[in-house]
Formats: sequence, structure tokens, C-alpha cells
Amino acid sequence: MKVRKAVIPAAGFGTRFLPATKALPKEMLPIVDKPTIQYNVEELIESGIEEILIITSRNKESIMNHFDKSPELEQSLREKNKFELLKISEDISNMIDIHFIRQKEAKGLGHAILCAKSFVGNEPFAVLLGDDVVYSEKPCIKQLIDVYNEYNSSVVGVQQVKRENVNKYGIVDGKKVNDRTYKLNDMVEKPDIENAPSNMAILGRYVLTPEIFEELENTKKGKGGEIQLTDGIKNLNKKQNVYAYDFEGRRYDAGNKLGYMEANVEYALRHDEIKDDFKLYLKELISKL
Repeated sequence: MKVRKAVIPAAGFGTRFLPATKALPKEMLPIVDKPTIQYNVEELIESGIEEILIITSRNKESIMNHFDKSPELEQSLREKNKFELLKISEDISNMIDIHFIRQKEAKGLGHAILCAKSFVGNEPFAVLLGDDVVYSEKPCIKQLIDVYNEYNSSVVGVQQVKRENVNKYGIVDGKKVNDRTYKLNDMVEKPDIENAPSNMAILGRYVLTPEIFEELENTKKGKGGEIQLTDGIKNLNKKQNVYAYDFEGRRYDAGNKLGYMEANVEYALRHDEIKDDFKLYLKELISKL
């Protein structure tokens, strides 16, 4: 069955970016000139996804407003003959069918995915975490969809991280079946460094079969007293094959201050409008350090 739908959990508080996120959702923090979440929506569109569900919480209306039409802004731009900016505004609201639902309680990522059950129905679906932005020639989710199509099984996107950072991620233990694909043996959520089965970390991209919902409904609270998606996938793996795919691309942890700044600098260096001036600025800055 074709992967048509995707879910973006965006209900977290974004406490690592306080005070900026006291009133502004972390997903709306810009990387150069786009909100972080727009990069993720564009990745899904480029991967062939047809419908998206964004899971939000209170005080995140700005995400909905961003992907909605803005008649006042568009009328103002039209009257001022700013047609290039008008097209940018109109294109955002016409990108794709986007639905919204609230996660009413902060019970963890697994619980957030459960909120998507009625939207997904009995179909495979993609999950993309808004904290992770991936720059790649082939969209990251499309890479995972291709693996799903080959094996007809759930797939988690992974990359190697430094050994000292394994306690920040879900870590996989798997058997290599080809150059980048592993058949999953086990998963551990944020293990201690000495107990980590590998340094292959799950990095915010998944394609899951609908059977994950039954597993999440029966998953007890795990690390941090929350329902962990990792635990649900681990239980799913006992009943059907799950694969890990070492995806190609430069991944930015936009939920981390340093990762967010790295994304801004590197996307600015790719931006047609400012890249030359920005590169010159960086050279001058470095010469003064």
C-alpha cells in the first residue's frame, strides 16, 4: 500500500529555547527565512506525501495560521505590486492538505502518535519530528519510503552519533542486510553510554505500519514517565520485521541551540539571495577572531 499520509508531532514546549519559545512555538523559529516546520512540510511534499497531520498543543495557533490563507497580507501585497512576495504567501497556503489536532496532555511521543490513529486509518504512514531538519539530494522520508516499499515493513531513519551522545537518542541494534539497511534486533531509549548496543541513533524520521497503534495502546510509560514511540516500535518488532535505514544527508538538530545555529549558517550559505555576501561576512569575521 502506498505511503500517502504523514504525521508531524509539534506539541512540545520547546523549553531548550526559552525565552524565545515562551510565546513562539519552537517549530516556528526561522532557519534563514522559513519556519523550521516548513522545511519539514516541503520534505514530505517532495517525498510524494498527499496529506499531513500536525499534532499541536495550546498556544500553537501560529503554526495553523502560517499554513492558512492570509487575506489581509495578500491584499496589501497585491495593492503594493509586490507580486513575488504575494506568490510566496499564496504558495504556503496551497502547498498540501494539512490537518491539525491537539495533544491535550503531554504524555510523550508515543501518545502523540496515538492521536493520529483516526487520521491514519489502516495505512502505512510517515512520521517526521520537527526538531530534525535534513538537507539531502533525495528527501530523507523518500529514502525511507523506498525501503518500506522494498520490504513492506516499518522503517526507522538512523545515523551514527558520537558515542558520548547516545544517551540523548533512541539507539538501535541491528543486523546489516545491505550497505545502509539493517534488520532490527532491539531498540533502547536513551541508554547509558556503557549499555548502548551501538551508536546508530534514531533521528526523527519513520515510516510505520498501522499496527503500531495497537502496540502504543498497550505500551506502558517508559523513560521519563512517558509513552515512548521507541518502546512501541520495539514491541512491534516482536510481531513483524522492522528495519533501520542509515539515511543519506546532513541532519541538523534544530531542537538544540548549536544545531539550530549550524542550520542557519549552512542554509544561509546555500541561499541564492544572500550566500555570496554572507560568505564574505564570515571570512571577514573569522579574520578578526
